[in-house]
Amino acid sequence: MRTPHVVVVMGVAGTGKTTIGPLLAARLGVPYAEGDDFHPPANIAKMSAGHPLDDADRWPWLDAIGAWAHGRAGLGGVVSSSALKRSYRDRLRAAAPDIVFLHLAGDRRLIEDRMSHRQGHFMPTALLDSQFATLQPLEADEPGVAVDVSGTPEEITARAVRALDALPGLTPQ
Repeated sequence: MRTPHVVVVMGVAGTGKTTIGPLLAARLGVPYAEGDDFHPPANIAKMSAGHPLDDADRWPWLDAIGAWAHGRAGLGGVVSSSALKRSYRDRLRAAAPDIVFLHLAGDRRLIEDRMSHRQGHFMPTALLDSQFATLQPLEADEPGVAVDVSGTPEEITARAVRALDALPGLTPQ
């Protein structure tokens, strides 16, 4: 029997991490953790004011997510995190070596449109350019898959489950 992994649902703001993450967790039968909940209040205030986070802001946030993922090792889980840079993903893997990434990727116009219709989220559309500028897609040696975010949340989740099932070492669903 294979061990369930912790899946980090990653991507720029507006790709649906908070929507797809819980749906994926339900399909996999594991708990979901909202990555935004790991941000300290200063980070949320900074982003709410329209200022992008720098690496110094992100390290404690990534360490908190990594600690959660480490605690779920062998048990499985799903957590959202933008994880835009390779160095961020490396830091998460340093805390939880068996995590895998699900990169929610899509057309900038689609993502901007979705962001403009969100209610009550602290990330303004104005920061989308900085998110895309920072994004470093998964590299061949990183465990994970990229999934297109067009379609309904259910279609995206089904696509994600199929892609993750194809990865070696994951528990089939």
